[in-house]
Amino acid sequence: QVQLVESGGGLVQPGGSLRLSCALSGSALSLYVMYWYRQAPGKQREQVARVTRGDLTTYEEFVEGRFTISRDNAKNTVYLQMNSLKPEDTAIYFCSADRITGLGEKFDYWGQGTQVTVSS
Repeated sequence: QVQLVESGGGLVQPGGSLRLSCALSGSALSLYVMYWYRQAPGKQREQVARVTRGDLTTYEEFVEGRFTISRDNAKNTVYLQMNSLKPEDTAIYFCSADRITGLGEKFDYWGQGTQVTVSS
């Protein structure tokens, strides 16, 4: 069974940095397009970043060049390096893994999230 477990969240001051990790088990990370999402209090879940199987990356506007998504297929882990953190980055951060088989069957897996709090 495929499972995703996020880690690395915590409390950080504005301007600080955090590195989130998402470990996949039960399958090979190389098969999946990986995403980071976040959900802040009172707001809808939003996409933060994406990395393809070929290591192409995509970021949403609010990241403003501060975040970097990367993958290590040998370790079955995807990362989100977050620099210059702002209070509005406070949210629960989730990773997800997406895959479409040769028969067109879609798979979508989610972790349980890790809390990031940016505050003085």
